[in-house]
Amino acid sequence: MTPDQPPFRDPQLSRAERVDDLLGRLTLDEKTALLHQYAPAVERLGVAAFRTGQEALHGVAWMGPATVFPQAVGLGATWNEDLVRRIGEAVSTEARAMRTRDDRVGLNVWAPTVNLLRHPWWGRNEEGYAEDPWLTAATAVAYTRGLRGDHPDVWRTAPVLKHWLAHNNETDRDTTSSSVRPRVLHEYDLRAFRAAVEAGAVAGVMPAYNLVNGRPNHVSPYLREHLRTWTGRELLVCSDAGAPSNLVDSEAYFDTHEEAAAAALRAGVDSFTDHGTDSAPTVARIRGALERGLIGEDDIDTAVRRQLTVRFSLGEFDPGLDPYADIDPASGWDTPEHRALAEEAAEQAVVLLKNDGLLPLAPGRRIAVVGLLADECKLDWYSGTLIHRATPLDGMRERFGTDRVTFAEGADRVRLRATEYGGWVAVPAPAGPAAARPERDAEGALDPALLAGRTDLPPLTGGADEADAAELALIDWGGGVLTLRAPDGRYLSVAEDGYVRAAADQPGGWVVQETFRFEEHRGGHLLLHLGTGRYVSVAADGLKVADRGEPFETVCTERGEEAVARAAAGADVVVVVAGNDPHINGRETEDRDTLALPGQQDRLWRAAHAANPRTVLALTSAYPYAVPDAHTTLPALLWTAHGGQAAGTALARILAGDVSPAGRLPQTWYAADTDLPGLLDYDIIGGRQTYLYFDGTPLYAFGHGLSYTSFDYDDLVVDPPGPLDATVRARVTVTNTGARASDEVVQLYVREAGPRPGSPHRRLIGHARIRLGAGASRTVGLTVPTAGLGHYDVAHGAWTVPAGTYVFEAAASSADIRCSVPVAVPGQAPRPRSVRKDGLAAADYDEQTGTALVDRTKTSGDAVTALDGSGQLLFRECDFGDGADTVSVEVAGEGSVEITLAGGGAVALVEVPQSGGGPYDYTTLHAETLHTEAPLTGVADLRLTLNGSVRLARVGFGG
Repeated sequence: MTPDQPPFRDPQLSRAERVDDLLGRLTLDEKTALLHQYAPAVERLGVAAFRTGQEALHGVAWMGPATVFPQAVGLGATWNEDLVRRIGEAVSTEARAMRTRDDRVGLNVWAPTVNLLRHPWWGRNEEGYAEDPWLTAATAVAYTRGLRGDHPDVWRTAPVLKHWLAHNNETDRDTTSSSVRPRVLHEYDLRAFRAAVEAGAVAGVMPAYNLVNGRPNHVSPYLREHLRTWTGRELLVCSDAGAPSNLVDSEAYFDTHEEAAAAALRAGVDSFTDHGTDSAPTVARIRGALERGLIGEDDIDTAVRRQLTVRFSLGEFDPGLDPYADIDPASGWDTPEHRALAEEAAEQAVVLLKNDGLLPLAPGRRIAVVGLLADECKLDWYSGTLIHRATPLDGMRERFGTDRVTFAEGADRVRLRATEYGGWVAVPAPAGPAAARPERDAEGALDPALLAGRTDLPPLTGGADEADAAELALIDWGGGVLTLRAPDGRYLSVAEDGYVRAAADQPGGWVVQETFRFEEHRGGHLLLHLGTGRYVSVAADGLKVADRGEPFETVCTERGEEAVARAAAGADVVVVVAGNDPHINGRETEDRDTLALPGQQDRLWRAAHAANPRTVLALTSAYPYAVPDAHTTLPALLWTAHGGQAAGTALARILAGDVSPAGRLPQTWYAADTDLPGLLDYDIIGGRQTYLYFDGTPLYAFGHGLSYTSFDYDDLVVDPPGPLDATVRARVTVTNTGARASDEVVQLYVREAGPRPGSPHRRLIGHARIRLGAGASRTVGLTVPTAGLGHYDVAHGAWTVPAGTYVFEAAASSADIRCSVPVAVPGQAPRPRSVRKDGLAAADYDEQTGTALVDRTKTSGDAVTALDGSGQLLFRECDFGDGADTVSVEVAGEGSVEITLAGGGAVALVEVPQSGGGPYDYTTLHAETLHTEAPLTGVADLRLTLNGSVRLARVGFGG
């Protein structure tokens, strides 16, 4: 360090010393400004501007061309941590390389998403890894380790996990509350985050928009009570976009923005993502909170310290010592290695759902490749811009030869006539430079939602002669949501001026401007533009949207099924590629409401099969479908998530048998919508959700996936487990009994031999993806923590492994158990609840009906209330000791609390009179008499019935 160099520039000092030195040099105003996402430079200290948040879910996003890997749910389907770690390395290397030519590329990456895929209707299903916490955590650890890099001091990028916590719905996502009981919290939602944090490769988390138990995640006590206890590192908590304002504006949880900002800061939010690049509102709110005494300067210091720690970790203040500083586009962007990795990932993500011997395809066959996604390489909201692109049709032609492959898309071909004007809709040809200009400037938009539609192309006209009418490709993506594509391949879209143009290469944007819906009107149809909520009308200068629309007659010149049937009849085998567009019907801001394959695509596979029974259905989607008829009818089905730039090449190699499929489903595929609870039911135990608790028969089970060979499992051995902080070792011999080399995913599950009420059917506790040649065998060893066998004991508020017999199962899926062995596990004997001494926290129930968890106060604690005027709680094995003759309840609201023995017999009825107080005005009431038909002694199950608007926090017993 030179004499004029401050200590924070001295790499010989510890990081904490350097952070403290820099923090001490900042003024209060400078520190306050750093709390916004777009932190300004502090020029007098030579500190550069900094932005939190670079999207990097499956490649560097929003910053122009980059390597695009399979969607996150596809990475989850690989069940391969080594592969996912290498992808993380590639993504972070490209971020570093891209930053050398564009300093807007950030190194604080907001990835991965570790929300569990609890419900397949969730619009953001594509962003998660799995429905299982173990698989999600293992995949997240791998990806974050790749993103972080392996240097002991300097991080290649700084990953932030999304979205804390219990976030699986887009419907009213900023105002709905997830009711999460303690067992679900500890056994399910927290586990997905904890392992990655404990692994040491996570820089922070992002709270979700929703509320949990009535309290917004951005003021969640769990950040302090759980997250920050898992590591000694400083963790940076970055708010989601606009969420700080939501605390007042949509959630009305606080009266003023100063109160909201103070509460979020005290809860642990360190960086406020709000009002885009404009930090002024955030700074003003924090200053106001400081002036009102709602926070102190030490609260600001704590948050700034966490941000500075991340910046030091990224090597910002030691450019000469940064081991990643020499990464440039030539060495770290779109490299041959990254292209090969993208193809490897796409291959490993393909899941073979069913195969009656049709696959792999025999050489020399004539193949019809058909379907709405057959010539598509779809991107999602968090994708980069494609550098390379291989659709299924591209891949099949390259692999089998152009002369052996025919194609039919299957879109309906239609013409539109404006019935009131008598003219046909035409698409004028673009002229001049507009004809060649790309759709949008996608070379790097920090917020692609701000990209505007094109206005340099001529609008569609509505007065053409029939001979000049445009033949449009109409696709119904489900639920009547339509896209219309002009003959030149561009989609009809509406720009800010309201005119309808053939202007978009693909549907996209935060508000999709390329989707429409027909509404019946006077024997024709009005054409509703979904992006604006207005109707297409005919004006003198072209088609535009207006409050009043014009009726159109739709003339179909060819049904998609007809084209598909012709192609199928002329081929030896048919590959139907069906699925979703990730910007339509299931995406951020929009949940699905059905598992069904859209009707138009359902008709296409049926038409193909009717013309040629040798039909394969390849589903390419961001989520599961319920396709029981296809499973029964077709000889072969596959699924892959949208596989990125090499998706088509990978699918063709799988179909040809160049690669044996070995992807496994990361979530249950249910047979029907009736198998699912409501989207907002977050109680996976009571709602019987995921493979852990689902009591029915799925269409395809969690972990399912077939191969072109076969495997035997033998000699499962499990060493006797040690204490709670030790590990369990299991070994199983796997043999490839077929004639092809292939990967196999070995899955290890455990279940209790004598299950407790509410225990899962089985739980994944380990897995390994291995490679075996034909006839080869391998003994696979898996080591898991003994604590992983346990559960959260709500009766005593602790994680426990009960003593007893546990059955370990080596399996090819959660429904395909190959061998098992019972093992005696030492542990703690079950204990009843000591309610005479400790009382009952209402949230610690064993079962519930018709209730929801709510916030006890705005800062901490839970209470329970009835959803529709009445609800019940069951508490098992309550120990009343020598006897209890008084009952007390800590309550707010109005109504009553009935206490009975579960086997029958009244205990008490506590009336809760109207007090005029608010939901947080709790009082303790006592039952005047004890109404009981049986002595309240010993151990018994207790049932509580809540009536009215009562919010119950605790029940006490005395005597």
